[in-house]
Amino acid sequence: MFRSNIEAFKELGWHLADAQWIDRTFGETIEQQYRENSWFTPEFCRYALNAIAQMLAPESLEAFYARYQDVAPAEDPRRTVAVISAGNIPAAAFHDFFCILVSGNSYQGKLSSQDMRLLPILAQELIRIEPRFAERISFVEKVADFDAVIATGSNNSARYFDYYFSKYPHILRKNRNSVAVLNGTESDDELHALADDIYLYFGLGCRSISKLFVPKDYDFVPFLRILTQQSQPIAQHHQFNNNLEYQKAVHLMNKLFYMDAGTFLLTENQNYASPIGMVYYEYYDDIEAVNRRLEADVELLQCIVSRDPRITHAEPFGSAQSPTLTDYPDGIDTMRFVVNFR
Repeated sequence: MFRSNIEAFKELGWHLADAQWIDRTFGETIEQQYRENSWFTPEFCRYALNAIAQMLAPESLEAFYARYQDVAPAEDPRRTVAVISAGNIPAAAFHDFFCILVSGNSYQGKLSSQDMRLLPILAQELIRIEPRFAERISFVEKVADFDAVIATGSNNSARYFDYYFSKYPHILRKNRNSVAVLNGTESDDELHALADDIYLYFGLGCRSISKLFVPKDYDFVPFLRILTQQSQPIAQHHQFNNNLEYQKAVHLMNKLFYMDAGTFLLTENQNYASPIGMVYYEYYDDIEAVNRRLEADVELLQCIVSRDPRITHAEPFGSAQSPTLTDYPDGIDTMRFVVNFR
């Protein structure tokens, strides 16, 4: 069962790797999704589908199979996992969808009103590849008759989730942010990759870099130039620019220092979560102290990018928006949860 489920997703990945197939299959859906939620631009919807294609590359799926073949059930467990998904980036619930179905369970999805279109089309294509998935996939307005639940939302909604779902086996996800740690030796290519980590999805993803740690003598000029150039695809977006202009006005009226990278403002702040159109930065003297702080704040962080070997669990620049199958949200192994919950 596990093997055949993997093979079905492998074929879906082959299709998603074909840009012309995406245009034929998803073109109208992408445009409709953009009309309903202008934060999901066609470019970012296609980027999300491409990221899923990379996730489902044959070598990635084979590594995933090897990792879990000892725990995945051989027989059909016939259990239903309800998923209440976020709507911050396109097809946000895909990873949960994947884990639930390859494990042999049934997926019951309550999609965000901001992200209603892409995952159902992906499900249709998966069912076309392997028709037995049809009885295992449902999209609902209200979850019911489930055995376990995975819910993603804000810190406020997490309290609501905990109240209603605490009696069920569950994963309840809260707000998280992602950071970059620079040491001043980064190449232009690495800074270009970091710019992608910042601007893709308008910085709305939990893996979007919202905060930079930089050494005391860091020269921002090269990175400001690259970020200005790299983030031009979002420069004409009306809602994004409204947020950007608002932040500029607030900083000017309050005489707060900021650096202008065209489509982003950089300002010094110790917080991790920055508003739309802004990136926070913080100077450091001791990179080991930064690492200790990040380790202490692990429950607040989703992703860390850095080239410095002294930063624990750091990922390469440019990888933040292209997670692998085992880059689990909140660091909780979703696959083992959907296999082992009781």
